[in-house]
Amino acid sequence: MAALGWLTPRRRSATARSVLAGEASAEAARKTALADEPLAGPEFPGTAEAERAAEAEAKAPQEPPAAAEPEFPVAGDDLAAAFFDLDNTVMQGAAIFHFGRGLYKREFFRRRELARFAWQQAWFRLAGVEDPEHMQDARDSALSIVKGHKVSELMSIGEEIYDEYMAVRIWPGTRALAQAHLDAGQKVWLVTAAPVETATIIARRLGLTGALGTVAESVDGVYTGRLVGEPLHGPAKAEAVRALASAEGLDLARCAAYSDSHNDIPMLSLVGHPYAINPDTKLRKHARTNDWRLRDYRTGRKAVKIGVPAAAGVGAIAGGTAAAIALHRRRK
Repeated sequence: MAALGWLTPRRRSATARSVLAGEASAEAARKTALADEPLAGPEFPGTAEAERAAEAEAKAPQEPPAAAEPEFPVAGDDLAAAFFDLDNTVMQGAAIFHFGRGLYKREFFRRRELARFAWQQAWFRLAGVEDPEHMQDARDSALSIVKGHKVSELMSIGEEIYDEYMAVRIWPGTRALAQAHLDAGQKVWLVTAAPVETATIIARRLGLTGALGTVAESVDGVYTGRLVGEPLHGPAKAEAVRALASAEGLDLARCAAYSDSHNDIPMLSLVGHPYAINPDTKLRKHARTNDWRLRDYRTGRKAVKIGVPAAAGVGAIAGGTAAAIALHRRRK
């Protein structure tokens, strides 16, 4: 695990290990999505409705278009997809910390390790950004805890932990943005440094296509305590998105990506429609400089540039406000 020293605050170009991590994550994501595909149809009734509405609109008399932002996401554009960061973008806090709490409840480790997880989570919530050193510590802890356990066991427990700690922390506003892409007939992927198994559970429970996440090595279905490549963070996320887009035949210029962290600038820069969601200071500055769309659901304040897709507008604004009120009440 000493090799994880690559995680530093400054941005670096992709390395061989980040390429390996990205390709492994893309391969795992596609396998899982294909396995789930037969079950996915009934979960997305909005997609069929969107297609019927688009067909009816095409047949109706057309008025000259008003001067406005182009429709986005574009219904029926199968060369486009959306990529969502997880921690503090789709969900408040970090998935790996919530996962740690659930494992402690099931006596996977002792009180001392719980205190460490609690400190890491408290720091993350206060700072609102991903500090590489803290995230590395959390991943080291998680890998040592799951070593020797079966993948199937952790997947089953992960379902329970989602219900206990994660479901109530989903940002309704970001969820509405993801649904807009689904309703347009596009695939939606989570992209996160969290374990790919955890990310896949969250994606499935939210009705998304699948997830790109950190791939932990397993032999005969048992975790070895090592990673394939490195954590899916920074440049590795961009490599995963690039690999998945290539395998899926996507046009990245027509794709969208959403994140809260400046660490994800490499991923956001890959696509034609980058969004800064609940951005940290560095990402907010970068987004303003590059005229990227912004949305902040933490306080309900308006973003510098409103860029919510029309299909998600009302739900995103209402959801963001509700989430902000709920968070304020919990802090009292």
